[in-house]
Amino acid sequence: MNQVENYRLKLGSSEYLPIVVGGMGVDVSTSEMVLEVVRLGGVAHLSDAMVPAVCDKNFGTHLVETKVDKYNRLFRESPESPPIPLYDLEELRAAQTRYVSNTVDKKKGPGAIFLNCMEKVLMGAPMETMGVRLNAALDAGIDGITFSAGLHNYSVRLIEKHPRFRDVKLGIVVSSWRALRIFLRTTSRFDRIPDYVVVEGPLAGGHLGFGPDWETQKLDEIYDEVLTNIRKENLDIAVIPAGGIFNAEDTLRFLEKGAAGVQVATRFAITEESGFPESTKQIYCNAENDDILVASVSPTGYPIRLLKSSPCLGSNLPPQCIPLGYAMDAQGGCTYAEAYKATENAPTGGKLPVWDKTCLCHHIGRYRVYTCGTNVVRLKDTLKKRPDGTWQLPTTEQVFKEYLGK
Repeated sequence: MNQVENYRLKLGSSEYLPIVVGGMGVDVSTSEMVLEVVRLGGVAHLSDAMVPAVCDKNFGTHLVETKVDKYNRLFRESPESPPIPLYDLEELRAAQTRYVSNTVDKKKGPGAIFLNCMEKVLMGAPMETMGVRLNAALDAGIDGITFSAGLHNYSVRLIEKHPRFRDVKLGIVVSSWRALRIFLRTTSRFDRIPDYVVVEGPLAGGHLGFGPDWETQKLDEIYDEVLTNIRKENLDIAVIPAGGIFNAEDTLRFLEKGAAGVQVATRFAITEESGFPESTKQIYCNAENDDILVASVSPTGYPIRLLKSSPCLGSNLPPQCIPLGYAMDAQGGCTYAEAYKATENAPTGGKLPVWDKTCLCHHIGRYRVYTCGTNVVRLKDTLKKRPDGTWQLPTTEQVFKEYLGK
């Protein structure tokens, strides 16, 4: 009988069980979750979204406070031309190194620790901060880097001189063969094709790599196109489908179609090791189809799938670009700040709700953005209720083994 555990995800000379847990930010895919997957022989992602804020929470640093103090000092010196609030690059390097090392140094088991790196985390200095984030992760011993939320036309160039450039596993998340082809043209300049590609379909959680036509897209069709073209080009790239893969049956179907592995996330978001608060996990478990929304509220410009009950929707919070500013571009702009400015005041004072965009930096760091895949509605089918009516949450190990068919 064919089983998931009979397959291996082969990346160069390394082999893993074919289950990849996606990077869920901010600190939802915790160090504890990642280490459990690694112990069991799979691949798991840390997310490098908002690392300074995560370090402040987990390690007691004061990076956000330092950024505010620096901005206030510069503003006092030159109030007529307000500065762009930027993180100190050396402090960012130290934060990224500590964040990654905190997990890598505890690694036990045959699996691998990857980092999910979003291009759309701009931090007011896209090139400079991306270079620091990537190189610090390599310094800290990360096993692989998955480029996401963008075409990453310059990301590979930022690490080409690192001594681990040829050794670390590199991959990218795409939603079309066209996007992958663009990335391949970029990497060919450095004689370094990606080791793997995550082909993400329209049923995934969080940010989606599609336009308004996302509902017409199908993961199977995108996956088939990417795999066919990779084979036609005779490229040694592992293909990993993602988005809507809920159980061992779904996993096995793709493995039998030639997938190297599958990437999954939503089911792990409610595990005991997940960084979400218990109350949020229970909201996920109770979700129904009518509770899900794909909206254009993210300042990244990508559609985002989330639950309608997410407190971030319709918030009128002033933009938090000075303390946070992860979505702020090189000119100091942010589409939420623009939407906030354009929103009228309420008759009683203060801003009316801002519906066009949300201050993602603030809300996602406080677990007020309930991103989810479409199969969030099926979570309850895998769980048992406690006597008090709440759901008994699984461990990372339980969910991982269920994906293996155990």
